[in-house]
Amino acid sequence: MIARFVHDICGCHHDWNMPDYVNEAVARIRAQVGSDEVILGLSGGVDSSVAAALIHRAIGEQLTCVFVDNGLLRLNEAAQVMETFGRNLGLRVIHVDAAGQFMGHLKGVADPEQKRKIIGREFVEVFQAEAQKLPNAKWLAQGTIYPDVIESAGGKTKKAHTIKSHHNVGGLPETLNLKLLEPLRELFKDEVRELGVALGLPHEMVYRHPFPGPGLGCASSAKSMRRSPTCCAGPMQSSSTNCAPPTGTTRPRRLLPCFCR
Repeated sequence: MIARFVHDICGCHHDWNMPDYVNEAVARIRAQVGSDEVILGLSGGVDSSVAAALIHRAIGEQLTCVFVDNGLLRLNEAAQVMETFGRNLGLRVIHVDAAGQFMGHLKGVADPEQKRKIIGREFVEVFQAEAQKLPNAKWLAQGTIYPDVIESAGGKTKKAHTIKSHHNVGGLPETLNLKLLEPLRELFKDEVRELGVALGLPHEMVYRHPFPGPGLGCASSAKSMRRSPTCCAGPMQSSSTNCAPPTGTTRPRRLLPCFCR
């Protein structure tokens, strides 16, 4: 019934597919960036990983990824990120160990929203420091996706209520002196995963369970944070397991792309 309404009555064609989207996105990135260099905040999560792969497909060595280890990651995740991107995929990745900086500012803080804002602020400070070492970088790329924008009331109308803030939504401070590149901003999570597969990312990376940008910061109590964030990293290791749909099944796709693409 829905298919008949969309295709027969509304006249929308079923011609949108991920391989074509990859080519379109690559062309847009090349046109937008030109010969400038790009610095990307790589967290190791699905969104920033797919963004890194897509931008690298578009501009190659013009991209430098900065992986910030904030001490709030899953167990052994820092090593896995460096192994996957630095050695297997050939991306230029700078590893910044900023765990002490993040832990110091989060000490004693219990409110999750306050933690998110602190973590977002510290991410910006780390990138400011790293950007100064890359004078030719003119763009900061992020793995912002459409649900991030919705939850942060960052839609075009600016009329939505904030559900929760996101460390990668809300613009950049003027002191960073970088333009913002967000190639996944109009995609939902299922589409980001499909894009990752089309770009050739490892299956276990694309279909890992979602993990929030603030990491274990919002999942841990202030008391456990004072002891060590790794006290929660072990139990959370299961979050990195596969969340692909069962064999022979597919995830239901959203209806909106039929109208807006």
